[in-house]
Amino acid sequence: MSPELAAVIIVLAAIGLRFQAWRAVMFLKPSSVRVEPETPGDATQIPGELEDAVGEFKKLGFTVLGAHSEKALLTRERMYVDLIHAEHPVVASITVGPDEQDHVTLFTESEQGFVVTANYRRPAREVAGAYLSGGLDGASPERLLKVHLRRVPEIGPSKRVDTLDSRVESARRWFSRSGKPELRQQHAVGLLWTLFALGMVGAALWRLINWAQSF
Repeated sequence: MSPELAAVIIVLAAIGLRFQAWRAVMFLKPSSVRVEPETPGDATQIPGELEDAVGEFKKLGFTVLGAHSEKALLTRERMYVDLIHAEHPVVASITVGPDEQDHVTLFTESEQGFVVTANYRRPAREVAGAYLSGGLDGASPERLLKVHLRRVPEIGPSKRVDTLDSRVESARRWFSRSGKPELRQQHAVGLLWTLFALGMVGAALWRLINWAQSF
C-alpha cells in the first residue's frame, strides 16, 4: 500500500464514519438518545409541513399534547409533535422523516411493553404479550389507527399518557428497555460498517507510520 493510497483510504473511511458512527452508538447504547420536553400543547407551533398530518389526526379524535425532541449522539436534534386520542390510550408522534415525508408513529404502553405502529418502513418485531411493532408504509391515518387499536389488547391493560412529561418518560423507557432489541436490529449494519472503517483507518495509519520510519 503506497502512502498516497493510505491517505485516500483514511479520507474515505472518515467519510464513512461520518454517516455510520452514530448507528454504531445506537446499537451499543440505545439509551444514549436524549429525549426532552419542548413546548406544551397550547404553546406548540405546528410546522407548516406537518399541518396536514396533524389536521388529519385531529379529525380522528386526537388533540395536541405538546412537542418533544430526540437527539442521538453524533446527529442533529429532531422535533416531534405529540397528540393524544380522546378515547383510546394512543399517542401519535409526528415528525418530518429523512425522506422529507410525514413520519407518524403510534405508541401505546402497558406494564408489559409497547405496541408501536408507523406509516413508514420499520423493522417488525413481536414478543407475545409484551411487544408488537411494525410499519405500514404510506398508510392513511385512519388505517394506521385501526391496525394499531386492533393490536393494543395483546399487551394487556394500557397506560394512558395525558401530560407531556409522561409522554417523554414513556419515550425514555422505550429507548432504554423495550425498544433496545429493535434498535439493535435496525442499526447492526451501521455497527459493522463502523468497525470496517476503523479497521481500514488503523491499517492505513500503520502503513503511514512504517513509511515515515523508513526515512
